[in-house]
Amino acid sequence: MPPTILAKQAVINLATRPSTKQRTPQQPRDPRVAAVRRAEKTVATPTRTSAPSRARKIAQRNDETGHVRSEQRLKEEQGIDPRFPGGSTHDVNGPVRLSKRMSELGLCSRREADALIERGWVYVDGERVSELGTKILPHQKIVLNQAARNQQQSRVTILLNKPIGFVSGQPEPGYKPAVLLINPQNLMAGQQAWQPEHMRSLAPAGRLDIDSTGLLVMTQDGRVAKTLIGEDSEIDKEYLVRVEGRLTVEGMKLLNHGMMLDGVKLKPAEVTWQNEDQLRFVLWEGRHRQIRRMCELVGLRVVGLKRIRIGRVLLGTLPVGQWRFLAPHEAF
Repeated sequence: MPPTILAKQAVINLATRPSTKQRTPQQPRDPRVAAVRRAEKTVATPTRTSAPSRARKIAQRNDETGHVRSEQRLKEEQGIDPRFPGGSTHDVNGPVRLSKRMSELGLCSRREADALIERGWVYVDGERVSELGTKILPHQKIVLNQAARNQQQSRVTILLNKPIGFVSGQPEPGYKPAVLLINPQNLMAGQQAWQPEHMRSLAPAGRLDIDSTGLLVMTQDGRVAKTLIGEDSEIDKEYLVRVEGRLTVEGMKLLNHGMMLDGVKLKPAEVTWQNEDQLRFVLWEGRHRQIRRMCELVGLRVVGLKRIRIGRVLLGTLPVGQWRFLAPHEAF
């Protein structure tokens, strides 16, 4: 047969030959080999620490202002470097953002720190710093100039006896914000004069439910806000709570310690009887509608709730719907 015909016949044979993979049945997988491969994969993959998952979990919780803090911001606050998904943390003695360090030292909030830095009002070891994002070492000395200190001293903190029907933060349609009550007509007698600039950047430092009354703090000062609602805040708050229902001995123990809300264990509280139908609560945290939900879990219904103290500052004789300035000698 001529060579040309032989070549054509070879091409036809190759094209029509069934695939080897199609003809060969798949071999059963040896379970021992699979187990070894899984073990090798586990060893090769570094075990993650719980820090990122904890960050994601906490980042979804509302803080006391009702804002959801981003996972990125939370990681920065916890010192978790986002480049390391396993949760590696930065060196505590290494460089840190100047604004973050100022917040840690209680000089101001991060946002206020950025504004002061931009104005050139911040000095580090005697040198003026005006560039945002500048990093310093923890041992370096930070000083605010006189203009910055004067600005901080001019900022006011306001104490309001919030009535029922007003919300503490930004309201939904149909609701009234408590800040509407901050006007000259509702100023408690004997106070300094109200000025329009007192309303600039005034924000609630904490929350109080729409159907609750009592002490609500509003401030222009980031230092006050951080003290009251910052991550490391240790300020306690006292409430008088009128209830209906029967409270058992075990229920009282549970209110004081061991209760959980939304799958998270609450901090220990101080709960005692004030009189036959009124409880006194002292809390070190401010979860959403916390007291009402705690009472529901032990068979009680809240019919009245009033906050009478935040830290060392008392509601006192401040009338409902009126407000006053935090005095210079007062501190939370």
